Amino acid sequence: MQKVYTHIIQISGDVITVEADGVGYNDIAQISARYGMSLAQVIRIDDQKVSLQVFAGSRGISTGDQVRFLGHPMRVATGDNLLGRIFNGSGVPLDHGPQLTDNLIDIAGPPVNPVKRIIPNKMIRTGIPMIDVFNSLVESQKLPIFSIAGQPYNELLARIAIQAEIDIIILGGMGLKYDDYLFFKETLNKHGALSRSIFFMHTASDPVVECLLVPDIALAVAEDFALKGKRVLVLLSDMTNFADALKEISITMEQVPSNRGYPGDLYSQLASRYEKAVDFDTAGSITILAATTMPGDDVTHPVPDNTGYITEGQLYLKNAVIEPFGSLSRLKQQVNGKTRSDHRTIMDTMIQLFANYRQTVEKQSMGFQMSSWDKKLLIYGELFEKQMMSLKVNIPLEKALDLGWHILAESFTPEETGIKRELITQYWPR
Repeated sequence: MQKVYTHIIQISGDVITVEADGVGYNDIAQISARYGMSLAQVIRIDDQKVSLQVFAGSRGISTGDQVRFLGHPMRVATGDNLLGRIFNGSGVPLDHGPQLTDNLIDIAGPPVNPVKRIIPNKMIRTGIPMIDVFNSLVESQKLPIFSIAGQPYNELLARIAIQAEIDIIILGGMGLKYDDYLFFKETLNKHGALSRSIFFMHTASDPVVECLLVPDIALAVAEDFALKGKRVLVLLSDMTNFADALKEISITMEQVPSNRGYPGDLYSQLASRYEKAVDFDTAGSITILAATTMPGDDVTHPVPDNTGYITEGQLYLKNAVIEPFGSLSRLKQQVNGKTRSDHRTIMDTMIQLFANYRQTVEKQSMGFQMSSWDKKLLIYGELFEKQMMSLKVNIPLEKALDLGWHILAESFTPEETGIKRELITQYWPR
């Protein structure tokens, strides 16, 4: 039976406080205000005092309004009817389509029992050489994209959404500019990927609590599809906006701040979302790619710093390319030995030679005389940056490996690469 309370004891920003009992954390309540009905979510319980974040803001709510607790957390519809649809952070349609009320599931549930998981062992091909060759994306991996504001991380996510060999794409946008929202929509529609995609979009002008709901809704829907055998890729942008929303609410709640004003449970809040990545033993999988902007390009900022302890590597997006040094996929060894016999050799050799190229560039900038080996490294580095690192390059893994051999052959003799003779015999361009 739903209980109704008619006395709001405090209104602070978009947070209201009532005295109630039998209420659970994250439960949803309806507020009957003079100007209509509003939804709110329980964000704190202190004995009989229950604090709720009002989705649409507290404007128009008075202390005498009715609060009815529904007895369950936020729910979202799921199923094939969601494909091709666009919703806001509360699950309300933004595409003028019908509101879905069937197959409702709770959001923000616990991560999957480890007994039901299997060790990740399948590669997700993206058509991007800096990922496929050097930092392979593995099914059920959780991988952040560390970047700074202004870098094309949304463009990279959109391209992965279009090209990834996956069944379903779920895109969760947090604090997006309206232009970014239109970009995702138009790009995926143009390339025919919208029909296998589901959008949950929160823009900077939307209520802050919806920003917190986006990852939970996206991952709840992803889990439902994965249990039905689908391979799901969840793209989240931007997790720093999510953390900033946490900070804003914690300040409103007058919680003791931690590092740089973020709440002390920031790690747990991030981990509870990232740990939803899973490869089910007898069903599908959930893979998470999440853009995380670094204020001031500072990797020690609390958001990327905590993220790095949770995830299985990271991709660094710098100067509009995926930086080879700093980027890491800790699960790549699970799959790149199963692709082609030269994959690991090309990966290791090209990165080692590119590191030598970077040292040569420093020597050149300081006025040192260039040796014949240095000149070869300069040729190699320019080819690598143009033909491998550029995000404009769009080729399958096998062609990317062949391209790697051609770049090596244009710059060095077979002996100078240090590659084993049997691989040289099999793959070196004639």
